[in-house]
Amino acid sequence: MKQKLILIGASTGGPGHLKKLLTGITLPSYASIIIAQHMSKNFVGSFANRLSQELNSEVELLNNKVTLKNKIYICEQNSIILNSQIPTANIDQSGIATTYNPNVNMLFKSAVPICKVIDVMGILLTGIGDDGASGLNELYKAGAKCIAENEQSAIVYGMPRRAKDINPNLEIANLDMIRTNLQRFII
Repeated sequence: MKQKLILIGASTGGPGHLKKLLTGITLPSYASIIIAQHMSKNFVGSFANRLSQELNSEVELLNNKVTLKNKIYICEQNSIILNSQIPTANIDQSGIATTYNPNVNMLFKSAVPICKVIDVMGILLTGIGDDGASGLNELYKAGAKCIAENEQSAIVYGMPRRAKDINPNLEIANLDMIRTNLQRFII
């Protein structure tokens, strides 16, 4: 089976939405999820632990170079996908200052080259601002399956709105439909 990578970006309201989105999801051996949730580095570890317990899934902090396995990875800080035949991720070493940390655009844009090798899905959830919008558009142009949360289910319709403004063809859906799309994607 072809390797699959799901990238999720979220900000305000994200922790609760991530729990709803991922509860009961079982990752097959060929699929990985990486989440960039805007959050202080001081709280990411406890968030990952709580999510692991609530989802009853293997959740790991992405805080060094890892070969992606069938786990859920939570970005501890700005993180990137390495352009490789074997999907790997690492914390960003560039030193580029970003407004949001972990930065969703940085994660999404880093995965564009890997879209030629593996199946990628980009999901942009609730949040203030515009982080992730341009990255989701780049993934879309590279052939990834992309979806943004709609106004009705988003706690804050900033990031998904900006994504739709940039790309009017982008699929927009409520959290339940995003979950359905995710389940179909990993099969």
